[in-house]
Amino acid sequence: MSVLGVFLVSLLLAAAAMAPARAAGGGCAAEKFSSNRVYAACSDLPHLGASVHWTYDAAASSLSVAFVAAPPSSGGWVAWGLNPTGGGMVGTQALVALTKGGGYEVQTFDIEGYTLSAPGKLKYPTSDLAAELAGDGRVRIFGKLTLQNGTGEVNQVWQVGAVSSDGSMMPHDMSKENKAAMGKLNLLTGAATSSGGVGGSNLRKKNTHGILNAVSWGLLLPMGAIFARYLKTFKSADPAWFYLHVACQLIGYGVGVSGWATGIHLGNLSKGITYSLHRNIGITVFALGTLQIFALFLRPKKDHKYRVYWNAYHHSVGYTIIILGIINIFKGMSILNVEQKWKTGYIIAISILGGIAVILEAVTWSIVLKRRKEENKSYNGASNGHLPLSM
Repeated sequence: MSVLGVFLVSLLLAAAAMAPARAAGGGCAAEKFSSNRVYAACSDLPHLGASVHWTYDAAASSLSVAFVAAPPSSGGWVAWGLNPTGGGMVGTQALVALTKGGGYEVQTFDIEGYTLSAPGKLKYPTSDLAAELAGDGRVRIFGKLTLQNGTGEVNQVWQVGAVSSDGSMMPHDMSKENKAAMGKLNLLTGAATSSGGVGGSNLRKKNTHGILNAVSWGLLLPMGAIFARYLKTFKSADPAWFYLHVACQLIGYGVGVSGWATGIHLGNLSKGITYSLHRNIGITVFALGTLQIFALFLRPKKDHKYRVYWNAYHHSVGYTIIILGIINIFKGMSILNVEQKWKTGYIIAISILGGIAVILEAVTWSIVLKRRKEENKSYNGASNGHLPLSM
């Protein structure tokens, strides 16, 4: 398989600060709810102008909650939830208020990725779910959740977003306010801590993981394959092509190991959240890459009878790594829900490499065919059209 084939196959397959609860005065404590709903504590959250109100029965581990926030536009959605596995969106058990029949209703989402699936049951038993539009344009979510025994502090996540013309949810904005809308809430003391910094730190780790892997498995290794396949056709490039090939592969492997280790670390930080396909492909790529490195020490000399088998192994495993690496990069982008500009940028980068491979494929084949033609002429001239006599 040529490097051009690798690109074609790959593209086809890929296709915050503290905010104590207020007992009296303005802010959240001045909020009045319908149906005589009253809560023991409240906290003005540090982002998106939201507030949360609750009554917590520690003996029964029962949390009655009201969340208040303004959607970015009329008819938009608001959401609040608890994350039992971490401080971000993934793993959140969310209550989402959506418009229905001129009013609002609550739907529940067990968020397993960076995009919402269909509504479903939460890991927490829920009851008394309701939502309403207040006179000031803010939306209120009400509900009761049964937590695990002994729960005193929880990870909370909240968010707001718009809806499309057909009433379906649209992704929330990616502003600093939206990204920082997460934190810890102490149900006993009322302390609400913004963990925007923690969320930002995890996001940086995820971005670092993605960049390292995109540069290593997705760019450096394909470049190394291009050097090996095409430059060695030019006699003047020998042995420079070999050193360029080895340099790209070793540097790519080193950077890839860093990206792989970052992914393992992120997995340890997200207990219970597993992207099986992405993880399994990553482990396979790492294992095959490590095998390639060790195989360098077993590389037979050019004239050795087993060299042809080693070459077949080396090429097939190498192209497999590149294909799986590129597929997994796109898989990771989907998991991270990265902006389209990053996907476009990577597609442009590998398309440039693919274009170079197309040009070099044509050039090297023309050189090879020309050499064969010249060799045939020389052979026929030396033998005068007859087979040489054996000695």
